[in-house]
Amino acid sequence: MNWLDTLLQGVLLGGLYALFAAGLSLVFGIMRLVNLAHGDLIVLAAFLILVLVSLLGLDPFLAALVAAPLMFAAGWLLQYHLLNRTLGKDILPPLLVTFGLSIVIQNGLLESFTADSRRISAGALETASLQFGGVNAGLMPLLTFASAVLVIVGLNQLIYRTELGRAFRATSDDVVTASLMGIRPNSIFAIATGLAMMIVTVAALYLGMRANFDPTAGPARLIYAFEAVIIGGLGSLWGTLAGGVILGVAQTFGAAINPEWQILAGHIAFLLVLLFRPRGLFPRAVD
Repeated sequence: MNWLDTLLQGVLLGGLYALFAAGLSLVFGIMRLVNLAHGDLIVLAAFLILVLVSLLGLDPFLAALVAAPLMFAAGWLLQYHLLNRTLGKDILPPLLVTFGLSIVIQNGLLESFTADSRRISAGALETASLQFGGVNAGLMPLLTFASAVLVIVGLNQLIYRTELGRAFRATSDDVVTASLMGIRPNSIFAIATGLAMMIVTVAALYLGMRANFDPTAGPARLIYAFEAVIIGGLGSLWGTLAGGVILGVAQTFGAAINPEWQILAGHIAFLLVLLFRPRGLFPRAVD
């Protein structure tokens, strides 16, 4: 039963990693952009939610609803006015620009909030749990996993069932041809990044309620997001969920054997997948 509990906790942890990675996967799948500031944007959104909760007294979930459109606008402006200028055959400019953006965000947060770690209070939800047979599952991890599934289902519906989704797929396949069909790739890319920032807000909500965070916590979140994306297959949204679950299960089993092995076990699982399936488990341009 202990191993069953460990497996369940790993799967639920994988939901959080999938939320970290979903926005990264969406952006890469549509415009082949590797955003090194993705983890810092998650932390930025977490601080934004914290400010809304602290100053306005909002419930964390309501604060996330307020923060989401603000993050969408920030992502749209960032992509349209900065990152679009870096896109092209050379992958180095986006890497350099987003790396610089990561440094700017970290130092801005340090100046604004100091280096102290913070947490978003969720009240009784932090300790609530449900029992399945002989296994207990925290309500917060269950909500996190359910949110990850809903986000991925929603993105798939958007991509395959809407006119915007067709524009996403068209620009992903061939930017020049999409432009000839009347699609404005720069605007489409900006919308995609805006949507990714809304997903980042959801990830930030659960990060802030489940763990402490500080202005320098972004790079670690980025590593988990990258590993989940690469395990699942670049650009594959359902693969991202699978990658997050594999990473989470590896970490919880590693911690069950030896608490010092938790992070190492996740990295080993990532390397094993990379060794036998270099393109990930479900490699696709857009899931």
